[in-house]
Amino acid sequence: MTRGAREPMPGRYPVTFGEVELLRDLDRQHGWMLSKDGVPQSYVDLEDPTYLDFEYVRLMADVIDVLPDGPLNCVHIGGGACTIPRYIAATRPGSRHIVVEPDAALVELVRSQLDLRSVPKLKVRLQGGLEATAGIWDDSTDLFVLDAFSGATMPVELATAEYMADIARVLRATGTLLINLADGKGLAFARRLVATVRGTFKHVALLADPGIMRGRRFGNLIVAASPSELPVDLLTRRAAGGLTQARCVHGEALTNFVAGAPPIHQGDAVLAPAPPPEIFGAE
Repeated sequence: MTRGAREPMPGRYPVTFGEVELLRDLDRQHGWMLSKDGVPQSYVDLEDPTYLDFEYVRLMADVIDVLPDGPLNCVHIGGGACTIPRYIAATRPGSRHIVVEPDAALVELVRSQLDLRSVPKLKVRLQGGLEATAGIWDDSTDLFVLDAFSGATMPVELATAEYMADIARVLRATGTLLINLADGKGLAFARRLVATVRGTFKHVALLADPGIMRGRRFGNLIVAASPSELPVDLLTRRAAGGLTQARCVHGEALTNFVAGAPPIHQGDAVLAPAPPPEIFGAE
């Protein structure tokens, strides 16, 4: 932690949209978990921002790590404890971050308890994803991270073709979009979301644990997309060689994954899947 930062206090805290719990990691001295309604939302190590506890966050880091060297201009839709901004600040000094989070009390909690002020060049916008993205300049962003959840469910309004078009507007020609989504048996929502992204971006890849990718269990999948070619061979090796031993699906295999699923448009009656209760029953 930065000099003068106080030690976090575990416990339950009221926020704008409910209540969150701050939990100490008993296995790591400076590790902290932020959860809401029993669902883990973020994990940060206040002394080592390169330590990533969640599998899906490590997959996002795999994509970030294969991007061209140097600082990035980043937009993050969904704040939580700002795990990815902290990681990028540590691994790519000089990067700039706009973090979009509508819960003002949550932002203040993360500032006061989890030393958010230690992350350089980070600005928070207290807005929803649609509104905030509409206010970002064209061709200004190297990395756009969409990791917004209401509890354990992705807001469908952030999964539409119309929103993907607005993301494409703010991304540079060499920029990259990262989406964290969750799905389970059959992966119907994941197939529709990937179809939606492919309708806007020429180059798309999907990363996940093999069991999740086959729809055998509920979990997180990561979509990477760009107007420019993605380094899919390198990304495939990194994902397979990491702790998650994940798969990276792209090209014809991704077409087969989508299996003709239609894109999502504004107004479509689509429900993002919620996890089975037993997944977080022990929380």
